[in-house]
This record gives sequence, structure tokens and C-alpha cells, in this order.
Amino acid sequence: MDFDFEPYFRRYEQLAAAADAAFERVRAAHPDCVRCRRGCADCCHALFDMTLVEALYLNRRFRARFAAAARSRIEEEANRIDRRIAKIKRHARQELEAGRSELEVLEELGRERVRCPLLSEEDLCLLYEHRPLTCRFYGIPTASQGRARTCGLSGFQTGVSYPTVLLDAVHAKLQELSAELLRDLQAKHVKLADLLVPLSSALLTDYDEIYFGLREEPLEEPPPRRKRSRRTP
Repeated sequence: MDFDFEPYFRRYEQLAAAADAAFERVRAAHPDCVRCRRGCADCCHALFDMTLVEALYLNRRFRARFAAAARSRIEEEANRIDRRIAKIKRHARQELEAGRSELEVLEELGRERVRCPLLSEEDLCLLYEHRPLTCRFYGIPTASQGRARTCGLSGFQTGVSYPTVLLDAVHAKLQELSAELLRDLQAKHVKLADLLVPLSSALLTDYDEIYFGLREEPLEEPPPRRKRSRRTP
């Protein structure tokens, strides 16, 4: 695709750097509560979605980092995980349609454990320096839609006031950057700015001209008709 995504990626990396800085400020203020360490993979089993610019960034860095054989192995695992996540989300929609409260459904989703396809056998992230913002905030208090959350392995206590990252504001910036990218790309599918996808889908998706609506998907040609053999008397 003849479009330079790097200026948008650099702006995304500025948001990632700000996320890292926020994490370190909370760690410095509450060192006994932040218990993240090398080899701890609790955050690598959390269920979360990504905005377009995050997904596109991770996809590009993933394809640049790994050779075809290694990439194929990770994509195979991502495909398996993506099917499981789709099943989990389908069940959640069915629960909502059946009248279960949104809060209960969200809490149940928060308890789901899905291993990240980028997690190595040594419980290390294979693309750590390019990990999503959700991963960067994991381990310190966050809040979204008025609901607070933190890592269950941390030392943060319920009822105590701590510095908290407001994820709704972070997501708004990511969606704004996604919308700007789509506008400058002159993409037909502008609603992609509101789309959220799991990490597994981000690794598997072909972000090409067809995906953005810049080119129509070619129609499959029908198989050639076999000539009927002429019978001889």
C-alpha cells in the first residue's frame, strides 16, 4: 500500500511512552503495591480489545520482526485463540439478550483467561517493546466507565485512594488518531475508527487496500468449463 503509516505510528509511540511514564510514577509512589516482575504473565491472559491504530501498529511490527516460519506458528496459535474469543463474546451477547445485566456480563468477561499468542514458553512477551497500551497499564489502578480495576496480584487495597489511569480518555485519543489516519488515507470504511478487535485478530488481519475500502475485492472467476469429449461411433 502506497501510504506512509509511520507518522501516525510515531504519535502512537508517544502515547505508549506516556503510558510507561504513568506506570513508573505509580510504581515509584507505591513500590510495595506494584508487583510486576520479569516472568509474571498475569496480564498476558487478560481479555481486551484494541483500537485500529494499535492493531495496525502491532500488525506491522509483528510482520517486520518475525520470519515466515516463526510468524506462521504464531498466527496458527492466534487463529485458535481468535476462535475461542469469538465464542466467549457470542456467549456474552446471548447473556445480554437473555436479560442478564451488563455489569454481570462485564464482570464475567473480566474473569476470562485467554493466553496471548505472543507469550513465549518462558512466559515472556515476544513483542514486548511494541505491546499495547492495555498491557503497559496493567499492574496499576485504572478506571473505565466509572469502574475501577487493578491486577489481582498487586498490593492495592479496596477503599484506598490511589493515582488512577482513566482509560476512557486514553481510548478517546486512540480513536481520534485512528479516525485521522482513516481520513488522511481517504478510506471508505470510516467506521473502522470505532472498531475494537482482540490482539489475535490484529495479528491475523491483512490491512490492505481492500480492508480500508480503497480497492474492490476481485471477483472469483468461475472454474473453466470442461469440454465434453465427442463420442466416436
